[in-house]
Amino acid sequence: MNSTLNRREFLRNAALGLACAGTMPAPLAGEEPAATLEPVVIDTHTHFYDPSRPQGVPWPPKDDAVLYRTVLPGTYRALPQPRAVTGTVVIEASPWLDDNQWVLDLAEKEPFIVGFVGNLPAGQPAFREQLKRFSGHPVFRGIRLRPAPAKSRWEDSRFIADLKLLAESDLSLDLVGGPEILELAARLARAVPPLRIVIDHLAGLRIDGKALPGEWVEAMQTAAKYPSVFCKVSGLVEGSGQRDGKAPRDTEFYRPTLDAIWRLCGDDRLVYGSNWPVCEHYAAVATVQRIVLEYFTAKGSAALEGVLSGNARRAYKWTHRKAR
Repeated sequence: MNSTLNRREFLRNAALGLACAGTMPAPLAGEEPAATLEPVVIDTHTHFYDPSRPQGVPWPPKDDAVLYRTVLPGTYRALPQPRAVTGTVVIEASPWLDDNQWVLDLAEKEPFIVGFVGNLPAGQPAFREQLKRFSGHPVFRGIRLRPAPAKSRWEDSRFIADLKLLAESDLSLDLVGGPEILELAARLARAVPPLRIVIDHLAGLRIDGKALPGEWVEAMQTAAKYPSVFCKVSGLVEGSGQRDGKAPRDTEFYRPTLDAIWRLCGDDRLVYGSNWPVCEHYAAVATVQRIVLEYFTAKGSAALEGVLSGNARRAYKWTHRKAR
């Protein structure tokens, strides 16, 4: 895969970073940004893992030449991006229970991690005890259902009761999957109104630069009627389906998609996430961020601040962390 930035895009990213941030230096990890440095960037979708651990990792697979390597906060922070990232919300992709603790232990050493969305099985007998185990950590901000439950379980009493407990704990729920999770989001928003729900990766939308499928738009419109439902601006380059770093780099290719979620969700329920390092199969993370910056800068400073950090603060209740 070749996700290396070419010279033209490097200069374009640098110019955009200056336009967004002025010439002020970026805040250090764990440092509260000054008002003059707003908007900060909170990347709400990263994955960290270390295959060199004695126990290895269940994901990614060994035959994935792009992803199967040690991926830690320092790896991410070393990457050039148009706008310096202030912090990240880590999304757990591992099904191993103890890997939730592994990320929380990592967060103890890395104030760059401002939030963690764990992988716990809502609706299963062990869920409540597991949630109690991890939710006491201030960085633990919710769970992601991976995979999304079968439709036959959407109204299961134990499943709904567990999600009510999640809401009572002031934690969020991420959903990942195909278009079916839009209907799931709407149902859960009705069943558990206080629960903050985040739709990941545009519900698996395939992006071809054209108008969006009517069924997807209708389903997103239904989900977006509920004020507790957020949409993560992630999965853009992945949605193109063009791997080996060949995803389109022009913001115009993604404009129909971005126009649709802007129209449906407004400026207060869209949150930025890169899906790094997975995005590297399709494009460099600098390209991912630039596309989002170029589109939302045109929407005004308030909208840009919301997408880059403010809306994520409401969705995940993240807070800046001080370096120890």
